[in-house]
Amino acid sequence: MDKHDTRAGNRRRFLIGSALGGALPLIAREAAAGTAAAAPPPASGAALLPLALRINGDTRQVAVDPRTTLLDTLREHLDLTGAKKGCDHGQCGACTVLVDGRRELSCLALAVSLAGRAVTTIEGVAAPDGGLHPMQQAFIDHDAFQCGYCTPGQILSAIGCVREGQAASADGIREAMSGNLCRCAAYPNIVAAIMQARTRMET
Repeated sequence: MDKHDTRAGNRRRFLIGSALGGALPLIAREAAAGTAAAAPPPASGAALLPLALRINGDTRQVAVDPRTTLLDTLREHLDLTGAKKGCDHGQCGACTVLVDGRRELSCLALAVSLAGRAVTTIEGVAAPDGGLHPMQQAFIDHDAFQCGYCTPGQILSAIGCVREGQAASADGIREAMSGNLCRCAAYPNIVAAIMQARTRMET
């Protein structure tokens, strides 16, 4: 065998070895994923816990797994779907509600931790006669939403922002509302809406 054939053989072995070396981790991961998918889900041994929650002024009775978040309790057990599930990691603000008048991310709060506390969702913001809350009206007046997905959380957070005394200036509002993301980028209109509602809420 001449040197040319030897070099060609070595090159082929190198390329085959490199290809296999790169493919083996992928094959192993796919095999592991397939095994995980084929395995039956673990049986849940958690018993349902009876729970009384004060939601929008009413006491609601539910029975939930102790690990259930307030967001899932509202949406799946109480049919209150105004609080939205966005990131489900406390980073987008779409699930914001008020707990004892202060802002809370319902995707991070366990329902069992809120027994006896007053929870307000977007469904409970308007007046009993159907009149809109000043913040709701201001969002309409200033076109402070587009797709509307984040709007319930924005409104609840905005109400909390005013009540917490953080709406004294546009810069203060922007800072206080920074945890509520709007992918439609209606931020200038949201700030204007909060400034309008602030004066009405303070009178």
